[in-house]
Amino acid sequence: MKFSTRTTYGLRAVAHLARLKKGETVSLASIAKSERISQAYLERLFSGLKKAGVVEAVKGVSGGYHLV
Repeated sequence: MKFSTRTTYGLRAVAHLARLKKGETVSLASIAKSERISQAYLERLFSGLKKAGVVEAVKGVSGGYHLV
């Protein structure tokens, strides 16, 4: 089975979030760097994931994303 680039990158990003401790957040820049995915591409992906209720954004200095 062949997955699209969007699906592959989305799964890699969500897997990255799944490795976090409960209550921990991570920035898109950090995910982009460690997963070697364009940050602009991740911003578009996370917009859809946020609307779908898969991830939640936390604002502020220590903000970022985490799984819902």
